[in-house]
Order: sequence, then C-alpha cells, then structure tokens
Amino acid sequence: MQLDLRRHLLLGCLFLCSLWAAVVQAALPVSLQQALSKAQLPLDSVAIVVQPLSGEPPLISHNPAKAMNPASVMKVVTTYAALEALTPAYRWKTEVYSNGPVRQGVLEGDLIIKGYGDPALNNAELWRLLQQVQQQGVRHIKGNLLLDASVYVPELSQRPILDDEPWRAYNVNPYALLVNGAHSSFRFGVVKQDSKPLVNITPEFDLPQIKLVNTVQVSKGPCADWRSNLQYAVAATADGATVTFSGSLPEQCDERYLELSVFSQQQYAAYTFKKLWAQLGGRLDGQVQAAVLPASASLVTTWWSAPLDAVVRDINKWSNNVMTRQLMLTIGMQAGYTPVDESRGALALKQVLQKQGLSFAELVLENGSGLSRNERISAEHLAQLLITAYQRPLMPVLMASLPMLGLDGTLKNRLPDPASQGMAYLKTGSLEGVSSVAGYVQDTQGKRYVVVMLVNHPQAAASRAIQDGLIKAVIEGR
Repeated sequence: MQLDLRRHLLLGCLFLCSLWAAVVQAALPVSLQQALSKAQLPLDSVAIVVQPLSGEPPLISHNPAKAMNPASVMKVVTTYAALEALTPAYRWKTEVYSNGPVRQGVLEGDLIIKGYGDPALNNAELWRLLQQVQQQGVRHIKGNLLLDASVYVPELSQRPILDDEPWRAYNVNPYALLVNGAHSSFRFGVVKQDSKPLVNITPEFDLPQIKLVNTVQVSKGPCADWRSNLQYAVAATADGATVTFSGSLPEQCDERYLELSVFSQQQYAAYTFKKLWAQLGGRLDGQVQAAVLPASASLVTTWWSAPLDAVVRDINKWSNNVMTRQLMLTIGMQAGYTPVDESRGALALKQVLQKQGLSFAELVLENGSGLSRNERISAEHLAQLLITAYQRPLMPVLMASLPMLGLDGTLKNRLPDPASQGMAYLKTGSLEGVSSVAGYVQDTQGKRYVVVMLVNHPQAAASRAIQDGLIKAVIEGR
C-alpha cells in the first residue's frame, strides 16, 4: 500500500511539474506585453499561440480559447477542408448544350452554358471553351444564349457587400457561372506625350461596354501611398457602364493596378461571351438570358478546370475572397446540397472538420473567406487545424499554397531580409479592426512551429510590426 501511495504521489508530482513547466513556457513574454502596450492594444484584444510541431508544450499560449474574428486567415480553414473533402485533384466542370438542330454550322435554337461554380474560370479558358464549341460545329446561334447558374440559390449573387466600396473586386458575390471573378483590372502608368507626363489608364480585359473617363493628373513625389489621392466613380448606362477616374498619381509610380467589378456577374459573363464569340468568327442572333437547362438539350462539350491544388494556391497566395466563397459552396454541393447556399456550405465544411477530429464549438462560418464581421475561431483551434493538416498526406499542398515570407503572394514585401526570406509559410488577414496571421515558421535550427496571432481592436493595424517581431523571434530561436 505504501509503495502504491508513493507511486501515486510521484506521478502526481510529475504531472503537476510538467503542467507548471507548460504554463511557464506558455506565458506571454514581457517584451510582447510591452510592445502591445506601446501600440495601445489591450491584452484581452490579442490571442497568440506558438506551438512546436514536435509535440512539445506551446512556447506562447495567450487567450487561446477566445473566439476571435480572423479576417482572411479563415481561408486556411476553408482550403484545408476543401482539400480533405474534394482531394487536390478535384476539377470543376462547365458544360455547353444546344437546344435545337445544327445544320452547316448554324444552331437552329439556343446555346446553353451551365456552370457548376468553377472559381477559376477566366477569359482565356472561356475562349478555349468557345473554341471547342465551334470545333463541334456550332458557329452561328440563331436563338438565345442561356446562362444556367441554378446550382446556387439565386440570392447568393445579390447579398449586401461588407463596406462602402461596392465596386471593388473583393466584394464580388458568388455566381455559379463566374467568369474572371466578374472584374476588370485597370492599369495605371505615367507616360510621356510631347515631353509632358500623363497618366495612362488601360482596362484589362477590355470590354466595349466600359466607357473610360480619365481626368487623373501627375503629381510629384514617391509612389508609396498612390491610392490615397486617386478616386473613381462608376455609373451604369443603358449599354454598359462609365468609369471615371480622377485625382492624381505620383510621377515615380511604375505600373499600378486597381480591380473593379462594374457589372453584375451575369452581365460580365454575357459581355465576355459576346466579345470572344465574335473574335472567333461566331454569330449570335438572340439575347443573353438567365435560364435553367432544358431537358431537351444535348451536350456539346465540357470544360474542366485546373485541379483544386492549383486553385487553392491562387486563393491563399493572393487572398481571393469570391474564389474561397465558391470553394465552400462546392463542399456543400459535394455533400448533396443543390441548390446550395452559404449556410449549407458552412454545415458541410464543419462536418468535414469533425471527421478529422476538429470539432470547434466557437467556429462561426458566414462565407468561409473571412470577408465578414461575424466569422469567428479561436487561436488554439487554428493551431490545432494547422497541426492536424501538417500530419496529413495533403500537407505539402496546403503548405505550398500559403504565401512564403518575403518571397511571394501577399507576403512578398514582408520581412524581406535574407535571414527571414522563405522561413515561413503564412496566411495573413486584415479588416478594419482586425489583423491576423497564422501558419508555419521554421527556425534557423530547422525546427518548425505553428504560429497564430489574432488581434481584434480598433487599433489592430498597429499590431503588424508586433506580428513581424514575433515571427522573426521564432525564426531566430529567441
């Protein structure tokens, strides 16, 4: 009995000692506390987890269980779940049907394009799809062009935007036949004309339905804050839209880009079809209309997207919101929800996580992209997901999709010094009042860590330098 008692006491002591060691290790360093205080960020507005992937106790665990808005870091949750649910080889299809006989290149009826939510269908791919249609013998459409986006509930394309910039590309809503993210990229550059500097603006992809008005002047000075003095206005017209740019652009700027979505998703798809179809020598007699695929239609051809691993890379490297939203909807569709909405997509996503042992009571998913005031997750559960993903066969795909510190994507200009470059794969997120970062960091000894830092506070933007300092400290093993 005495021996058993001693053994229990010893085991209890060892447990308490190890627990105390973990608590000591997990305490928020004084230097971090001071930096947060200097930035006027209360400790309860910040959650941090730094966890060795070797299974040791966390180095830092501050407010780990607090539900926080992660902004675009939520894309890590959605892309990981998609890789698990769909596999990295998954491809989306876009189908083209004819509803009528085809004689000598003339379709005596309607052409129908049915979308299944391909998030990456761009103008070049649509051009190749239309080329396939013509190779199947259709060059002249005597009827209408019908666009079938019915795998999504119709309301999805009309949801309210997050902020007061409705024309910005990041505010585009999902659409099952989305083409090029329904946005136009406007390129700005300072050129010389008769030895006088002028601002040249070129839309890419150039649609004839866009009328461009340019009153932008060249200003003196560096290009650092070029957007602050550049304004735009969009006005719908009977046959398209007028985009007016005003203000000034610094003369030291090289090429700069601004992505705007000036048409509805359906309008953009229709205008792009008309331009590409005409370029290919095709003819359309009828109108472009929204419709559901008629039962009598015959399949002409099918376009298959790039695989999911490539799509996930585009999403995470460049933090693409609408692509992520369509990804969550695809998870819902594959779970059997058609037509799908975001609530069903979120339900299916949570079920995918639960199968991997990732049951997060505080997780709130509105659209899966982080472009939301309502989405929530805790730092400890983000860390748990990243650790789980690291142990899964798909780990190389997820990690490679994240921006590399100081080298590419949204991290290209962050900690670009040679000692830090490439030492971390991280996803960042920012909204007004939100700044976050999460991912994998390797130290100079080759040891890897999961690092998560979430900040929810009106002064959240001030935490970026603190995030950089934390990442650099982990890299240097401090």
